[in-house]
Amino acid sequence: MAKQLNLLSGGQVITTALHTEMQRSYLEYAMSVIVGRALPDVRDGLKPVHRRILYAMHELGLTPERPYRKCARVVGDVLGKYHPHGDQSVYDALVRLVQDFSSRYPLLAGHGNFGSVDNDPPAAMRYTETRLASLGHEGMLTEIGEETVEFIGNFDNSQQEPTVLPAQLPFLILNGCAGIAVGMATNIPPHNLNEIVDGLVALIDNPELPDSKLFELIPGPDFPTGGEIVGDSGIREAYTTGRGSIVLRGIATIEEIAATKGTKRKTAIIVTELPYQVNKAGWIEKIAELVNQGRINGISDIRDESDRDGMRVVIELKRDINPHEILQALYHQSALQSNFGAILLALVDGQPRQLSLRNLLLEFLRFREQTLVRRYSYELGKAENRSHLVEGLLKALSNLDELISILRQAPDGSTAKVQIASRLELTEVQADAILAMPLRRLTGLERQNLEQEFNELREQITDLQRLLGDRKELLKSLKKDFRSLKKKFGDERRTRIGAEAKFEPPKGAKKNSDDDTKSNPTSKPEVKSEETILELTHRGYVRRSQPNGKKPKGDNNLSENDFILQTVDTNTEKELLIITSGAKVYPIRVGDIPVSTGRSGTRGTPLITLLSNTAQGATEAIITRFMQPENQDGEMILLTKQGRIKRLSLMEFSNLSRRGITITKLKDDDELLSTQFTNPGASVVLASSGGRLLRFAINDEQLAIMGRTAMGVQAMRLRLNETMAGFVSVKNSTNILLVTQMGYAKQISLSNLRLANRGDIGTQSCKFTNKTDALAGITNAIPRGEVALITNQQRLVRVAIDTVKLSNRDSTGESILQLNRDEKIISVVEIRQP
Repeated sequence: MAKQLNLLSGGQVITTALHTEMQRSYLEYAMSVIVGRALPDVRDGLKPVHRRILYAMHELGLTPERPYRKCARVVGDVLGKYHPHGDQSVYDALVRLVQDFSSRYPLLAGHGNFGSVDNDPPAAMRYTETRLASLGHEGMLTEIGEETVEFIGNFDNSQQEPTVLPAQLPFLILNGCAGIAVGMATNIPPHNLNEIVDGLVALIDNPELPDSKLFELIPGPDFPTGGEIVGDSGIREAYTTGRGSIVLRGIATIEEIAATKGTKRKTAIIVTELPYQVNKAGWIEKIAELVNQGRINGISDIRDESDRDGMRVVIELKRDINPHEILQALYHQSALQSNFGAILLALVDGQPRQLSLRNLLLEFLRFREQTLVRRYSYELGKAENRSHLVEGLLKALSNLDELISILRQAPDGSTAKVQIASRLELTEVQADAILAMPLRRLTGLERQNLEQEFNELREQITDLQRLLGDRKELLKSLKKDFRSLKKKFGDERRTRIGAEAKFEPPKGAKKNSDDDTKSNPTSKPEVKSEETILELTHRGYVRRSQPNGKKPKGDNNLSENDFILQTVDTNTEKELLIITSGAKVYPIRVGDIPVSTGRSGTRGTPLITLLSNTAQGATEAIITRFMQPENQDGEMILLTKQGRIKRLSLMEFSNLSRRGITITKLKDDDELLSTQFTNPGASVVLASSGGRLLRFAINDEQLAIMGRTAMGVQAMRLRLNETMAGFVSVKNSTNILLVTQMGYAKQISLSNLRLANRGDIGTQSCKFTNKTDALAGITNAIPRGEVALITNQQRLVRVAIDTVKLSNRDSTGESILQLNRDEKIISVVEIRQP
C-alpha cells in the first residue's frame, strides 16, 4: 500500500475561522468583478472588455478610412493580448458597439449581419466585418498614448494596455451602460450629444449652475429607438439622486388603411417606435397571446410591415371598436409601455459610486481637464526640445565657415562635438544634431525652412504655456473642442419628453360631448395667436411649422406612398375642417396641432388623432381638408359614388361643434366621393367609370343650393355596375385630364364637350383597350402641373400633366404607367403647387 503523503510536515498551520476566510475571499472576488468586468469607468464610460476591443482595433489600424476587417481577427487579438476570457463574450460586446439600436452613438462600424430589434442573433464572427466609427476613432483614440493616460501590463506582462481611454466626450451618459456586478448594478440611459455638450459648457461657465437650469439643457434621456417618455418625475429623481424609474412608451398612431376587395376601410393602430430594448418579435407574439386568451378584444389582425426604412407594425381593429381603449390595453398589458430603471452607478477612482447627473458630468470634466494638462505638457516638452535643436542648427548655419574649419581640423567625431559645443556656445544635444545634419540642410532653401519651423515652434510654445498657465484659457480651449465635436457628430433628439397620455380619455367623459376637453383628449388650453404653416398630405397627415422655423422641406421627408396636397399659411386661432366619406365635417383648431420637429416631424401628425372620440371611432376615410373659409359667399359641390350631386353654401360650415355635422344624407351603401369649391358662372364636368363625360352649368336651374339635410339629386344616368369616377369644376380651364385603371391617359379639350343638362347620360369620351378597363379619375389639366396616381398595391407615381398629349374623344390615350400583375390605378389626385 502506498505511503500517505504528509503535506504539512515541514510547514506551519495557521488556524482561521471559516466565516472570516469566506468573507475575505468573497469580498476580493466581488471587487474583482466590480472593477475588472461589470461596471464602467466614469471617465471613458467603458468596461474593460470594451476598452480592450477599441484599443486592439486602434493597434490594428482599423480607422474609418481603412477597409473593414473580419471580426474574428479583432476578437483573436483581444483574447491573445488583453482579455483572456471566452471568445463569445468578447464578440457579444463587439456586436453591441456596432448596433445602432443598442448604442445611441455606435463606436464601431459594421459590415454584415449584426442582429436586429427582433432579437435575431448576429452572424458568426467569421462572416462579419468591422472597423472604428468616426466618432469612436476621433472621440476616443486620437489622443491615445502613454503621455495622456496611464498604461499597465497585460495579463502576462507581454503587452501594455491603457487603464482608461482619453475620451473627449462623456460616453458613459451618451451611450448609456448596463451591468450587473456582485451586490450592485448599473443601468444608465443614453442621451443626446447636443444636449450633453450644452450641459458641459454650462457647467464649465458656472460650476454652481442650479439643477433647474441644467435640466432645461438636458431634459432627459434620448434612446436610439426613439419612443416617448411619459412625465418627467422619474427623470428628475434619477438626475438628482442617481436612481429613478422612467416610464417609456412606443409611438403609436391611429390610421385608416386601405380596404381589400369587397370590404370597407379599416381603422388600425400603427406602431412606428418601441421602447428601448423591447424585442419587437416577442412583443408581437405577446399581443397575439393576449388576444387568444381573450384579455384584449377588438384586434382582427397583426402585421409587421417593417423594412430597412423603419419600423411599422399594423394592428388592425374590428369594426365599432374604440381604438383608444385598445391602445390603453396595449400600454398596460404589453411592453408598448415599460419602465426603465435608471441607476447612475460607475467607478470613480476605482470605487463604485452612485452619482447624480451633475456629479457624473463634473467627474468627466475633471478627467478631461487632467488629460488636456498631460497632453499639453507633453506637447510643450516636445516643442521645446525641437525648438532647442532647430536653434542650434540655425546657429551653426550662421557660423558655417567656422563650423567647417572645426570639422576639418578635428581628428574624430568626439573631438569635433566638444569643440563645436565650446566654440559656438551650444549644448551637447545641439552639437549631436549638427553632426547628424545632412549636407542638403546647408542650402538656402533648407535654411529658410528651418527659420519658418523655428518661428512656428515658438508660437506653439507660447500658446501651450498660455493654456497650461491660465486655467481659464484651458477651459476655453475645452469648450471649443466640445462645440467642434457637437457640430460634427450632433443630431436631433429621437425620444419625445413630457408628452401627456394623449390617447387616454378622461374618466367619465361622454363620447358625444360637445365640450372640447371631454370629447377630445388632445385638447390644449387657449394659446396666443401666432402665424404658422400647415402642410396637408394625401394619407391624412398634417405637418405644422413656424414661418421662420426649421421645417421639413418638400415631399422627400414623407413616406414613399405619401405626398403634400396643400401648403397653407394661417394662424393658431383658425380652424381646419375635415370632410369624411360619411359626409361629416369636423373642425380642428390649428393651435391644437402639434408643431412638427425632429423625427416626429418627418411624417407629421395623423388628422384622425386630432378629432373627437366619435370621429376617431369611425372607419370613414378623409375626403377633403381645408381651412375655415372667411368668405361665406362661396359654394361647394358634393358628389357621391352612386351619382348623387349637391350644391351647398359655405354658410353651412359656420359654428361647428367638436362632434361635427352631416352635410348630406347618404343611402346605406353609398358614400361621399369628392368635393370641390365653386362659384356661379362655372360649369361642372362629371365622369363615370365607363368613360362618359357630362358637362352642365352651375346655376339654380341645373343645380339649386340645398340644405345640409338634403340627399342631393341624380348627377347623371349610370349604367349597370357603373359608378362615378369623379368630377371637376371648371371656369378658366381649357383642358381636362382622364386616366384609366390600366394606366392610359389623355388630355381632352372642353370645347369637345357641349353643355348639357344635369341627369343626362353624357358623351362617351374615352375608349378602352381592354374590356376590364375603366376610368379611374378626372382632373383639370393645369399647365406645368402634376397629378399623383395611386394603385391598389399602395404604389404612388407622380406624373407631369404636360407629358400627356391632347387627344380627341375617340382615342384610347397613351400608356403613362407600367403596372404590375393584378395592379390597377384606383385614384388620381391633383397636386396643388405651393
